[in-house]
Amino acid sequence: MALLSSSTTKLATSGLSSKLAAPIRPSGPARAVRVPRATQEASSVTGLVFDPANAVKIELTTVDKTPPSESLGRVAFDPECEAAINEQINVEYNVSYVYHALHCFFDRDNVGLPGFAKFFKAASDEERDHAHLLMSYQNKRGGRVQLKSIVMPEMEFNHPEKGEALFAMELALSLEKLNFQKLRELHEVADKCGDAPMADFVEGDLLADQVNSVKSSAELVSQLRRVGKGLGVYHIDKQLQ
Repeated sequence: MALLSSSTTKLATSGLSSKLAAPIRPSGPARAVRVPRATQEASSVTGLVFDPANAVKIELTTVDKTPPSESLGRVAFDPECEAAINEQINVEYNVSYVYHALHCFFDRDNVGLPGFAKFFKAASDEERDHAHLLMSYQNKRGGRVQLKSIVMPEMEFNHPEKGEALFAMELALSLEKLNFQKLRELHEVADKCGDAPMADFVEGDLLADQVNSVKSSAELVSQLRRVGKGLGVYHIDKQLQ
């Protein structure tokens, strides 16, 4: 009886020891154990994608060496893009000047077409607003605005065959189509220089409006060709008021 008790005791102790030695497994799903990065060896993957302390050193040197006369915010802005923007500013101002001359012509008492005067005044303001947008963007990118000379426009728009209204609107349509081509050339410069922000600016803020301007001018040319030089011009002028 004592021998049996001793054997039983040994078996019980052995079973208890094996249970204590066995790993404890959670009853729920297994969870990944996160190893701190500090414990990883330097030669292994550190997990760092971007180290700002080292990467910013070049830019810090550039900012430190920038003289007070130069822009601190200029980054990846090609001089060719800067020059092209200044050229387009001059285009916008010249077109605006022609439209202002057209406004003054139709606003005369001996011409008496206030609707066309209003139309060309709005067109002049729009082109000047485009010039302001370009100047603001030039400054934003760290460029220098260079204003150039504006050519004095014609001030008389009488035409013996077409009449002043059709002649002026055909001129406006030609100017809008020319400006559209100039904006496309500006966009091509941005593409060539790999300047995605500038290309996006030209597309979203300038080219979209220019397409609408070409369309509206073309419609007015078609209407004026249909009605001729007489009473139809008066009715179209009323619509433009």
